[in-house]
Amino acid sequence: MRARIRTARKALALAAVASLGTGLLAGCADDGGDDSSGSSSGGKGKTTITLGLFGTMGFKEAGLYAEYEKLNPKIKIAENVVERNENYYPALLNHLTTNSGLQDVQAVEVGNIAEIVNTQSAKLEDLSKVSGVNKADWLDWKWQQATTKDGQTIGLGTDIGPMAICYRKDLFEKAGLPSDRAEVGKLWAGDWSKFVDVGERYKKNGPEGTTFMDSPGGLINAILSSEKEKFYDSSGKVIYKTNPAVKNAFDLTAEAAEKGLVGAQTQFQPAWDQTIANNKFAAMACPPWMLGYIKGKSQPDAKGKWDVAVAPKSGNWGGSFLSVPKNGKNVEEAKKLVAWLTAPEQQAKLFKVQGSFPSAQAAFDSPEVTGAKNDMTGDAPIGEIFAEAAKQIPVQVIGPKDQIIQQGLTDNGVILVTKGKSAEEAWETATKTIDNNLDQ
Repeated sequence: MRARIRTARKALALAAVASLGTGLLAGCADDGGDDSSGSSSGGKGKTTITLGLFGTMGFKEAGLYAEYEKLNPKIKIAENVVERNENYYPALLNHLTTNSGLQDVQAVEVGNIAEIVNTQSAKLEDLSKVSGVNKADWLDWKWQQATTKDGQTIGLGTDIGPMAICYRKDLFEKAGLPSDRAEVGKLWAGDWSKFVDVGERYKKNGPEGTTFMDSPGGLINAILSSEKEKFYDSSGKVIYKTNPAVKNAFDLTAEAAEKGLVGAQTQFQPAWDQTIANNKFAAMACPPWMLGYIKGKSQPDAKGKWDVAVAPKSGNWGGSFLSVPKNGKNVEEAKKLVAWLTAPEQQAKLFKVQGSFPSAQAAFDSPEVTGAKNDMTGDAPIGEIFAEAAKQIPVQVIGPKDQIIQQGLTDNGVILVTKGKSAEEAWETATKTIDNNLDQ
């Protein structure tokens, strides 16, 4: 869902411990597509603003809808949610192409924003002109991702996903590894291959029936998220097959899979959820929103057993945007709502409750961010850890079909190595699948 951003959040309370809510991918609706039945009339003279979202983006859970409705008594907010972005986005693209069936507000995942900017910007409002919207509030690279060549900004960033490593302190200790977050970070500082080396150390002494890391998809995604260039170059050319960084990430992940260092599950599927619940792995690539997912899938006794360490290299996983279609029923009110939901103050509140790290850098110094804590990670200063990671994220080229390529490398690629295929066979299958999908 989250996702996945590709996209980040911060949280904190001045003197209180903030408990992050359920994860980005815990959906609120079936995967059947957008429900476009929303009406402009909310009853009793109210105007209903509809939002098309994917996953649990957290606005409702953080109480933001209720707060906005209280501030604006004549407004009612209704969200229509599809659990997984790979089901949500094709429907959105179809609605934009046909200019029909659109909600007043539509979310766009970071992996799709380049295609929307390049092909659908004429159907969307320029949100840079909305009262109260200040470009300087956002990280520059986040703002630019949703901005056309002629300067129209067709989406306001909600969050980003600065990468860290979440790990189980108890399982690390049982494997004879340090559990202090600073010492853990030193084990693999600066190099993903060192991370795999730590996995081999874990395998030698770790509890039977566990793996070092959760999944091959999680590992390759983390590695690629830390590269400046992955699937496209700056001219827009597809380079994933010729970019050494992509092949190196694939081969390193395949090596980890061959050695049994990663689980054999696909992320965000029921079998993978069970590995969280049953404590079957010791570490995972972890943007802030993942903490909410861990909490939602864990047993109560896992509380406080997790910690967060700096990743080998900073990267971004996840992040979304809110856009306003020009042919919506309530365009002006929708723009006001989007500006309010993405304002730094609301982004900070969202992180506090949901773990969605702000893309508005103006929120980084808020108490909701700087003092954030999480039930699963105890006293870990997660706001500080993720804020520092956010500052190190490379400015990355995002292409129109990033999501297709990423999914092909994982679901049709490295996962096959856990099922007995060689790295060469997995690469061949992945590239054939990707190229076929890119030709469609």
